[in-house]
Amino acid sequence: MAKCKAKAATDDTRVIRIFDTTLRDGEQSPGNSMNIEEKLRIAKQLQKLNVDVIEAGFPIASEGDFEAVKKVAQTIKGPEIAGLCRSSDKDIDRAWEALKYAGEKGRIHTFIATSDIHMKYKLKMVPEKVLESAIKAVKRAASYTPNVEFSCEDAVRTRLPFLAQVVEAVIAAGATTVNIPDTVGYTIPFEYFNIIKYLKDNVPNIEKAVISVHCHNDLGLSVANSVAAVQAGAGQVECTINGIGERAGNCSLEEFVMIMRTRKDILPFRTNVVTEQLTPASRLLSSITGISVQPNKSVVGANAFAHESGIHQHGMLMEKSTYEIMTPESVGLSASALVLGKHSGRHAFKKRLEELGHDLDDDKLNRAFERFKALADLKKEVFDEDLDAIVTDEAREEAKYKLEHITVTCGSFAVATATVQMEIDGVTVRTAELGDGPVDSAFKAIKKLTKSKAKLTQYNVGSITGGTDAQGEVTVRVEEGGYTVVGKGASTDIIVASAKAYIHALNRLNSKQKRLTDAV
Repeated sequence: MAKCKAKAATDDTRVIRIFDTTLRDGEQSPGNSMNIEEKLRIAKQLQKLNVDVIEAGFPIASEGDFEAVKKVAQTIKGPEIAGLCRSSDKDIDRAWEALKYAGEKGRIHTFIATSDIHMKYKLKMVPEKVLESAIKAVKRAASYTPNVEFSCEDAVRTRLPFLAQVVEAVIAAGATTVNIPDTVGYTIPFEYFNIIKYLKDNVPNIEKAVISVHCHNDLGLSVANSVAAVQAGAGQVECTINGIGERAGNCSLEEFVMIMRTRKDILPFRTNVVTEQLTPASRLLSSITGISVQPNKSVVGANAFAHESGIHQHGMLMEKSTYEIMTPESVGLSASALVLGKHSGRHAFKKRLEELGHDLDDDKLNRAFERFKALADLKKEVFDEDLDAIVTDEAREEAKYKLEHITVTCGSFAVATATVQMEIDGVTVRTAELGDGPVDSAFKAIKKLTKSKAKLTQYNVGSITGGTDAQGEVTVRVEEGGYTVVGKGASTDIIVASAKAYIHALNRLNSKQKRLTDAV
């Protein structure tokens, strides 16, 4: 009897599709812009995660976005590849031009706003015209591929009868997935559940399409809302690694997936995600964007499996399940962070990098290995976090600015002086500057050499691992001309780490400005 019940429970488990939009919506958050190579590295990690759909970008937004979507479509095998486009012929045509390389795995994701506030103030269209535009867009997309997703932008603030009318019409026109996004992070779980249930009850052809949800985190409810939507009948959740995205971010992929895995007792759902790849994915994204997750972040934060309280520690020693609802290993966190030492060879080094989600070509691998050997001579122990930092430096795009060396003199009764030598567009330049401390003098020298007008808006220092021999990690945020970027640098010397972070930010700013100029 017990065996029959277990089998029935298994049969009732519904698969929730994971639609990752790290490369599209995630990139829209300040400082998170990525070049094509970086997007491809993230896409390869998403492939390892086994997500169902990768939204690779917005092809018509820029030439860089188009090429990124095209490259992902050409390279990635397994997940479907989606490209976002507005409900216009030009957008849709451009999207398929990039997506066609994915064949039947290519998904056109088109959208138009349906709320009264958006129709009146943004679109300046009456509901009838919006409905007409939506139907026309889906039909055009369906002429290229049967894999069409339609989104009702600002769905949660849309009048429900009109929302149902639009959903029914686009399904009839050929949409196989309909997205009901909380575009501005406005709804709460109870309300969102009822919206999805309303559509299930009032759209006659709703079973012919998968209901998708895309929740923003403006009120801190994106994950909770996504869970509520799934309980109401949604079959796809749109999310991002580390929850990055526009404004306060998106539904966190790792949080939603682990909720599904951990609460099987009351949530009869599962995903296809390989959860052991969650931590590598989180770290890879942080290393590329330079934006670290907060220590208390669920699932992938540094403190997610840390226990300091004596009561908690005692319980953990007796039985781990007393205070751990999931294991570190289940999310890809190794029980031992120590991986390599100075006697380790190139093969072991390469294998561990691959396990951490890094895929380097031979040239970058060789440079990274040299850096590792040099670091291993300075440190007693080399940890995964140290390797992430090394790869962050070596895997960056071809840089306009490169640090060759820096010398700083300072003291209690001396004015800090930094002498910086850089390579700018292949030409070696050098200068010295005074400053209010060693970091200030170094930044002034770099700014003078690069002729940058960027404003430093944030400067953070931390250690990658423990101990006096730990690498220092510096994160900076700079702004110029309305563009904001984040830079990251690491070294056993905190001044060198600071200079690397600042130069990294200037390189990213230059790259972003160049892409935007080229697009125009």
